[in-house]
Amino acid sequence: MKRIFSLFFAVLLIFSSVRADEGMWLLSLIGKNYQKMKALGFKLTPEDIYSINHSSMKDAVAAMNHGMCTMELVSPKGLMLTNHHCGYHALQQLSTLENNYLRDGFWARSYEEELPVPGMTAWFLVRMEDVTDKVMKELNDQMSESERDAVIRKVSRSLVKEVTEGSDYEAEVREMFDGNQYFLFIYRIYKDIRLVGAPPEAIGKFGGDVDNWMWPRHTGDFSMFRIYTAPDGSPAEYSPDNIPLEAKYYLPISIKSIQEGDYAQIMGFPGSTSRYLTTWEVKNVMTHENAIRIKVREEKLNILKSYMDKDPKIRLQYASKYASSSNYYKYSIGQNRDLKRLKVIKEKKKVQKEFMKWVNADPKRKERYGNALKMIHDALKNSADMDVAQKYWFEAIYLGPEIIKEALHVRAGINPQVNADPDKVKEALENYANEFFENYNAQVDKDLFINLLKLYKENVKKEFYPSVFEDIEQKGGLEAYANELYSKSFLTDKERFLKAINEFDPESMMADPGMQLAQSVLNAYFQIRSLKQDYDKESRKGRRLFMEGYMAMKKQMDPNVLLYPDANSTERLTYGTVKGYYHEKDPEFYTTTDSYDPSTHYFRPFTVIETYLDKEKHYKGTPYEKDFTVPQKLRKLIENKDYGQYADPKLGTIVTCFLTNNDITGGNSGSPVINGNGELIGLAFDGNWEAMSGDIEYDEDLQRTICVDIRFVLFLIDKYGEDHRLIEEMKIVK
Repeated sequence: MKRIFSLFFAVLLIFSSVRADEGMWLLSLIGKNYQKMKALGFKLTPEDIYSINHSSMKDAVAAMNHGMCTMELVSPKGLMLTNHHCGYHALQQLSTLENNYLRDGFWARSYEEELPVPGMTAWFLVRMEDVTDKVMKELNDQMSESERDAVIRKVSRSLVKEVTEGSDYEAEVREMFDGNQYFLFIYRIYKDIRLVGAPPEAIGKFGGDVDNWMWPRHTGDFSMFRIYTAPDGSPAEYSPDNIPLEAKYYLPISIKSIQEGDYAQIMGFPGSTSRYLTTWEVKNVMTHENAIRIKVREEKLNILKSYMDKDPKIRLQYASKYASSSNYYKYSIGQNRDLKRLKVIKEKKKVQKEFMKWVNADPKRKERYGNALKMIHDALKNSADMDVAQKYWFEAIYLGPEIIKEALHVRAGINPQVNADPDKVKEALENYANEFFENYNAQVDKDLFINLLKLYKENVKKEFYPSVFEDIEQKGGLEAYANELYSKSFLTDKERFLKAINEFDPESMMADPGMQLAQSVLNAYFQIRSLKQDYDKESRKGRRLFMEGYMAMKKQMDPNVLLYPDANSTERLTYGTVKGYYHEKDPEFYTTTDSYDPSTHYFRPFTVIETYLDKEKHYKGTPYEKDFTVPQKLRKLIENKDYGQYADPKLGTIVTCFLTNNDITGGNSGSPVINGNGELIGLAFDGNWEAMSGDIEYDEDLQRTICVDIRFVLFLIDKYGEDHRLIEEMKIVK
């Protein structure tokens, strides 16, 4: 291993004078970045990335479920790669105690063995169009925010109808730069997606919550799916007659050596960033959004873990729910820390001071933009109590006990104005019940109800309490109320639920205590939203004017300046290089890593497979032992160095993960990492703990993307999963 370490350290970055561009760039405009991309090592053309006349990389990249994650085509027969954590819900959904695909993994040996995943979709961008002029010509400054929103909706509907009518396309108009720019995105959506392969979570989630957001990393974070179409190639719901997609474009896969400094670009569907926030909005994120999320989810996760540790069935039922909740709990902790470390509020104040100096230098600018920042400040200040209530409602109530979300689902289903056919409603609710109760435990949910509603009550002003809190007091408090609720409501028991559906009396169903509870908390939400909406409109108007002025200021200062809009689940590209970083770590941390040099505090951008065994040994006998247990088959492959063609020729071992300085966020999980020749070299799956501020403030020195090396993925498919047919259908470049 010492030889491997020295080789890593010898491959230091030699391109330090060439830096990555911060930014998540719209594909149709990527030509403006082309010279910078070429300087970093990109050898193709913008047309190879985005073309509406020819097949291009965009045709190989899809949004899973409209932006939850990203997937990419890697064969001419619709085979797709994404992260294991992106496929986690599907694996859980298809698992039983007898066939536990989370624990054991899954490998289909033929098309016939590939499993349909209910509800999964793949959204491919057909094209995008700047429709700013078409929207803006219908707007004027005399409109109220409500009038403005109504016009934008009307114009958007018209634009969508124009491109989708008579086609199998779907489309949407999305705003950019806080309503200063609008784009029309046209998609083809595939709805028959089938599970093809995944390693066990001991590999796909190796390191568990301990390693989440951490570097160095060794996780085999991938899963595989396939798109099926109708026999004529069109998108279709599941049918046994469907055939694998004939891919318009798919990514070739490189198993060549990767070096620090190599070009790397990532294409995907980043969910949300907020890079242009004001000081007051950053404070709001820290003290409201993050602080409340941390407080509520800590309580929720402790409850879930206590049950999951005791019962394997509950562990399986709640594995995906726990992972989902834990992810942004840890993220919020890191983001608050890094926003303080980077002195982001102080830096935002400088920007605002510069902006106001520019505004006040011209009477016309002062008239248009002079009040923009004040509007944002006053709106946030005057709605602070409502914002706290809204954040607690979302975390403790809507994302808290499942009985409330379940009731809201049933409520929508039995609404006669929406669903007039009782037979269809009964069938839909029966299907829902069969799926819901498969992963539900009433006792767990009751504990969540008691403890999370207690948090709401203790931290939200009484004027924002749901009316049900009066009933709770009359019945002797939360515990007594919960005991009665969970013993009587049809929502907490499958047998009672199916009986209620069979009898189907909407009036009687609405009288159920669980349904009444949901109605009460929903009313509270609408009350909070109603009180807050005028302040939100004022804040949005202030943001739009601030952003308009900020863009004008930047353009005046530099006519060639390139600004990127915040991420909003639309397809973007980020480019950079394979690159490590410097950061001091506690000695205890680097005793188990192949990627850190304590003498220089440098994190090398690669990890190797042998460290699986080192980490397992290090965590043996600790509370985290389960997260670092190496499957016996993988252990033998490592001990025998049975790496096939996938070992790095310079290192003589498998590279498991690597770092790039690409600019990504949630939604990019599963995104392809592509080299300068347009070949797949890895899958993006995480950010690093030292730079959790990234959604608000990009940190050039520390912000990195953690990627699973494609050679490790292929090794696991070929040597561990022994699913050789999948290797044969991919185009592998040596």
